[in-house]
Amino acid sequence: MEIIRGKIPCAKKVVVYGPEGIGKSTFASKFPNPVFIDTEGSTNSMDLARFPKPTSWQMILDEVEYARSHPNEMKTLVIDTVDWAESLCIKNICDKHQKSGIEDFGYGNGYVYVKEEMGRFLNKLSEVVEAGVNVVLTAHAQIRKFEQPDELGAYDRWELKLGKKTSSQTSPLVKEWADMLLFANYKTFSVAVDDKGKKRKAQGGERVMYTAHHACWDAKNRYGLPEELPFTYDSIAHVISNLAAQPDSEKKDSFPNQIPPEPKKETSKPEPVPAGNNQQMSLPLDNTPSGSFPAQDPEIPKALRDLMEANHVDEWDIQNVVAARGYYPADVRIRDYDKDFIDGCLVGAWSQVYGMVKEMKEKQEIPFNN
Repeated sequence: MEIIRGKIPCAKKVVVYGPEGIGKSTFASKFPNPVFIDTEGSTNSMDLARFPKPTSWQMILDEVEYARSHPNEMKTLVIDTVDWAESLCIKNICDKHQKSGIEDFGYGNGYVYVKEEMGRFLNKLSEVVEAGVNVVLTAHAQIRKFEQPDELGAYDRWELKLGKKTSSQTSPLVKEWADMLLFANYKTFSVAVDDKGKKRKAQGGERVMYTAHHACWDAKNRYGLPEELPFTYDSIAHVISNLAAQPDSEKKDSFPNQIPPEPKKETSKPEPVPAGNNQQMSLPLDNTPSGSFPAQDPEIPKALRDLMEANHVDEWDIQNVVAARGYYPADVRIRDYDKDFIDGCLVGAWSQVYGMVKEMKEKQEIPFNN
């Protein structure tokens, strides 16, 4: 067993939260070569790289997976904002279980599902970090009344705007996951405007960020930063690693004791079966050039339509998969499917649906749609 000593250079996990308009998106855009997953559409007026705006939880997961598998295309992945992403997560869970809201589960079970799903999401983000890509989560802040168990009285403090109910455990998960939890706010102070000091007014307004825990906010860092810094990227630039994903040769040099993985054996694809009396045809799998995939029926719900277009799946594919599972006849258009079926079975279980589409294409068992 090898013992590794000293500091290990790696990508960073950063959470930045603060009131709306403080400049969280602008701050995150200063990280090395960032690519945004803009869940709320707040970066439309900014000149930066971004994924298509996600309209479903599955779409966010797909974009994170793309970042993990293509680390050379970016040095930083930004989720802007994670509280809006949590809203898509909650909607996905409610659709899967056919609930109208997270409170409908009863006994707090809905919040347990959210916690588990967000935990899996943070694990995926950790895999992105392991691939050499920094991950930045931005979030809004909210003021909540807090009462310490060992003191009398209560006071207001700033918290992550994750989980509006106290039974939600999403916020602690995010704070534990982060290497740096930065709280951004306007620094104001009270000034007396009369001789007796009875009349006062607020002044200041400088944007600052806090890096250490305080009674009035949560913050932390693992790099010995000052407790208060100007809210600019230059304040933490020396901490952020600019390392891109290392090539395999560099990884072997860095860890000489590791045994290189065996090369994957290429599996031969089955020969296409010519179309005959059985009315089968050979369909290429995902070989449509990027950007040339035809737009789908605009009456298909947007969350499903976005997933279809992103994965080059057309309506005909979905119709045949749904028919093969016995839900609807093959000639029923997606626009005529029940909304709960689309949200819960197609969007909510897209990974399984897409897997069946690929399997049917590879086996060439999709009949002609007469």
